Amino acid sequence: MMEKSFKPFIPATESLRELTILPLLMGTVLGIVFGASSLYLVLKTGLTVSASIPVAVISITVFRLLAKIGFRPATILENNIVQTAGSAGESIAFGFGATIPAILILGFDLEILSVMLVGVLGGLLGILMMIPMRRAMIVNQHGKLKFPEGTACAEVLKAGADDESLAVAVKAGTVEVGALKIGARTIFTGFGIGLLYKTLMSALKVWKEIPERVFGPPFRSGSVSAEISPELLGVGYIIGPYIAGLMVGGGILAYLILIPAISFFGGSAATPIAPGAIPISEMTPDDIRGAYILYIGAGSVAAAGIISMFRSIPTIVAGIRGGLRDLRGSGDRGVVAVERTERDIPAQWVIGGVVLLVVLILLFRNLQMNLAGAIMIVLFGFLFVTVSARLTGEVGSSSNPISGMTVATLLLTCLIFVVVGWTTPPYYVTALSVGAIVCIAASNGGTTAQALKTGHLVGATPWAQQVAILFGSLASAVLLGPILTQLNDSGTVYVPVAETVTARANTAALTERQRLQGPQAGTDGRSYLVWRQTDEAGNSRKYLVDEQGKPVYEVDPGINGAVDHLPDGSRVPKFDAPKATLMSYIIKGILDRRLPWGLVLIGVMITLMLEASGVPSLAFAVGVYLPLSTSMPIFIGGIIRWLVDRGLREKLADRQMTEEEFTAETDKSPGVLLASGYIAGGAIAGIVIAFLAGVTVETNRRIEEWAVTRNPFYTGSSADLLSLLPFLTIAIILWLVGREKILHSRS
Repeated sequence: MMEKSFKPFIPATESLRELTILPLLMGTVLGIVFGASSLYLVLKTGLTVSASIPVAVISITVFRLLAKIGFRPATILENNIVQTAGSAGESIAFGFGATIPAILILGFDLEILSVMLVGVLGGLLGILMMIPMRRAMIVNQHGKLKFPEGTACAEVLKAGADDESLAVAVKAGTVEVGALKIGARTIFTGFGIGLLYKTLMSALKVWKEIPERVFGPPFRSGSVSAEISPELLGVGYIIGPYIAGLMVGGGILAYLILIPAISFFGGSAATPIAPGAIPISEMTPDDIRGAYILYIGAGSVAAAGIISMFRSIPTIVAGIRGGLRDLRGSGDRGVVAVERTERDIPAQWVIGGVVLLVVLILLFRNLQMNLAGAIMIVLFGFLFVTVSARLTGEVGSSSNPISGMTVATLLLTCLIFVVVGWTTPPYYVTALSVGAIVCIAASNGGTTAQALKTGHLVGATPWAQQVAILFGSLASAVLLGPILTQLNDSGTVYVPVAETVTARANTAALTERQRLQGPQAGTDGRSYLVWRQTDEAGNSRKYLVDEQGKPVYEVDPGINGAVDHLPDGSRVPKFDAPKATLMSYIIKGILDRRLPWGLVLIGVMITLMLEASGVPSLAFAVGVYLPLSTSMPIFIGGIIRWLVDRGLREKLADRQMTEEEFTAETDKSPGVLLASGYIAGGAIAGIVIAFLAGVTVETNRRIEEWAVTRNPFYTGSSADLLSLLPFLTIAIILWLVGREKILHSRS
């Protein structure tokens, strides 16, 4: 249950400007900008970072500048609307990048209308399904689900509150001006440290991002690594030692038990062991993870997610009943009977919206969808939106394994297709459409939960936030689709087919025609017939052929293509799309009956073993799926929080506080404020670096060359140890601030 003593920054009895035009438009534009950079990042690396905090910081800064030239200052609730609308772009970008490129890998073309439809339907579905669960996830679980980025974002908004908002909060007794000023100094100090640290590390390559130690015999292929980023350290501090420990436990199982075991038992094999493509003796730990552990992790996350869903049903049902009860009561007593901070979009609008989206899914034939697929979208969407929201509350947006939930969706969808006999290539698109819509829904559902948590803490009106994120999602989905296709076109290479190739296409069976696009569009203005071929390995190849059926060009796409230079020798950008590649393997593996079920079931059994032992499995399963390098800095942040809390417990021993009261007290500590700044600074730097990567290619190449050839912190014999020094420095600063030794004082 929610703490009775909780009071939002702006109390329910007060009303400030909130859902106004300028904040809504600013949030939407920022969402598109951050969505575009996040799309670039997920296509390159498979990862994104939460955009809500950077958007909040930019909003505060821009509105303060506008106030100096005569514009009205923005209230804290208006700034919250900006971050709410702006957060949608990143979540939709992840869903796009993790699924849609699989269409290319499966041998089909990216159709702009289909891409936009998937984004719109998935984004809106995730929000609508999250609305009835707001009370269950946000209100009833307050103090239990931390929502680290949402909590950090609320602290940033409070630190940047305008005079009008601050006066209301002071009058209501929810803040002390002196404490707020000290908190603002702490947050923005953390922001500066995180921004500078991330820029030096990721942009300028002053030290390695991921120090790693790979062991040799007798513990061959065992490894330890850490992505020493300030935002991950901050997330670990906010979520605390228990969840952080579960996550790193999953990573230890993967990297220090399963990978060495696979290397030990399979290292003597001279030939590849499916699904690996090369002998295990030639694999690095990351190769083994990509070939085997990802399937184990996906099975573990899927099983843990389903168990978590069933375990959460009573809470979810209670929340939905409360919403319906309030809805019925509002018809008798009027809207005034419901507090401002408890007003959601009415349930009939939510239900009607979900029904309308299902109808649209069936009507648009571009998605190759049928009634069974639409039903699976609704069922799996509700399941994984729930799981995503809960995981976001436990481990944060940046560590939320949306791709694992998408894998689970594709596993279940494709299994159903196999049972009913839908295994031909057109059903590849149907299965991928189901997975893509559910992926975007789950991603946006978690983002919506994070934004609503921020609103809960600052005292926002839920329906206003829900309208804002619906608007932001719609705009981002419509515009990110063309950006995705443009990124693919910019890297597409039309490779002239050698004269020695004698294969000919049957032109009578070909109907589709295309011209050259992207960088080579001006080199050949002719229109060609499109011919698709599948080689013996099951890989699809696309050719442009002339009227006689002779191949003229082989089309190498920008996403997941192999040729990174044009015929004239100039380079073009290529995108590996690692998450989408995994999705294509799942679809083809099941429908072609080649999926390594043994590995998937090992993951399921790991989850069942944990549950039988009384260990919460979801955070542990996430650790199995994610790289150990991701969970290790989160664990270090959790350990620092444990050390700080232990000292605070001794200091507050005479107050005889309950565990809930003690948790609430530590959640307001200066360490949480500095961790929030770390998250904000690291996230903004990461997004800006990703956004500039496409226009600073030559500069990045020179920096990389300098780092590799001249920087001992980057490639020297002691580079891994030396790189830990800056990370240990910011970790010690976090510990000292948490102990109130520097920056912050409660005298």
